[in-house]
Amino acid sequence: MIELDVKGILPHRDPFLFVDKVISLDKSKEIIATRKFGLDESFFKGHFPKYPVVPGVIIVEALAQAAGILVYESFKENLQGKLPALAGLNSVKFRKPVRPDDTITLKVELLKSRATLWKLLGQAYLDHELVAEAEITASVF
Repeated sequence: MIELDVKGILPHRDPFLFVDKVISLDKSKEIIATRKFGLDESFFKGHFPKYPVVPGVIIVEALAQAAGILVYESFKENLQGKLPALAGLNSVKFRKPVRPDDTITLKVELLKSRATLWKLLGQAYLDHELVAEAEITASVF
């Protein structure tokens, strides 16, 4: 695991910060991070009370936040004072539910980079099994 201050990179804060720690980062290539979902997460109260499941959009947001860390750390000399922005999603797929106390591994690979627009592939794993994936387009503002 590498030492990165996630809160020093992302503008997100609780209850909307979905990256706990960065395991590895290969600048301009790939990031691997994790997020554990505790039973006390507010969304479990309504999604669903008798069978709590992490909403798919939260998993995608976690992937987008990991993508933001990868982009910022890879190109930070050009991004000072700018905030990350999710510009698009394609080919989003959810394969298995994520439940309370599950820790997902977020793997995001940089596919293309052009000025202030990046294409990335995000994949979320639970115990090495793919649970969600998305093509992410990121930008800054």
